[in-house]
Amino acid sequence: MKDLIRNKKAFHNYEILETFTAGIVLFGWEVKSILRGNCSIAEGFVDFRNREVFLKQTHVSRYKNMDQFSEDDETRDKKLLLNKSEIKRIRKKIEEKGFTAIPISIFYSDSKKIKVKLGIGKGKKTYDKRQDLKMKQHQRDMEREN
Repeated sequence: MKDLIRNKKAFHNYEILETFTAGIVLFGWEVKSILRGNCSIAEGFVDFRNREVFLKQTHVSRYKNMDQFSEDDETRDKKLLLNKSEIKRIRKKIEEKGFTAIPISIFYSDSKKIKVKLGIGKGKKTYDKRQDLKMKQHQRDMEREN
């Protein structure tokens, strides 16, 4: 399992309580672009349409050798592949106040497929973020002393 793209702000802005691994439906040029690291998932979130799950507001840059006349959208909604039980659990959690599902990373699995690691989290308040930064700094100082 090799991380291709990481959402660096996910753990800073959210308290991640549960994680899921999902397959993702991509076009060929999107796969090539993601493998080169030309993707942003920082603003992405999970949304439901009927009984299907979609990853919204993720940006996959156009592959440079792609046909210039094709009109594929770089920010299109990408369908996620999950089991019914996982979809129900995610939907149930998201319907609670304050919870959201966000992409944590996009990785290349052992089975040679691109997958998305989703996290269900609750947004942190500003003072929680400051407290976490203080704790990290304290940990670094303690490690330096030893």
